[in-house]
Amino acid sequence: MSKRRPYVRPMDGWWLKNPYYVRYMSREATSLFVGVYALILLAGMVSLACGETAYNNWLMAMTNPVSIGFHLAALAAAIYHTITWFAVAPKVMPALFLAGKRVPDIAITTTQYAIAVVLYLGLFCMVWRV
Repeated sequence: MSKRRPYVRPMDGWWLKNPYYVRYMSREATSLFVGVYALILLAGMVSLACGETAYNNWLMAMTNPVSIGFHLAALAAAIYHTITWFAVAPKVMPALFLAGKRVPDIAITTTQYAIAVVLYLGLFCMVWRV
């Protein structure tokens, strides 16, 4: 048996050295906010099933400044994730051709934003009955 020790490449913080990986990890970290937000909504559904008093208590908990702060942070995380997702989509999808010419990345991203705005406005009108 050899007494040589194999080379072990250091891996601590490897992703901090490249801005691309920092942005990628930041985008992926937004999923934590989405997961916690889903659990909060699930707790609201459970409290709704438990009765009016439980649901009113849950609503009161949602008016707590910490809860409002979390919701604002979750909104910021969701917006950041959406912006970065729309920016990366044309880079990872196969080349799109229209009339024999390659569709520019900016056209794909702009179309995504336009569709998102139309869907959000439709949802807004449906919820607020406008």
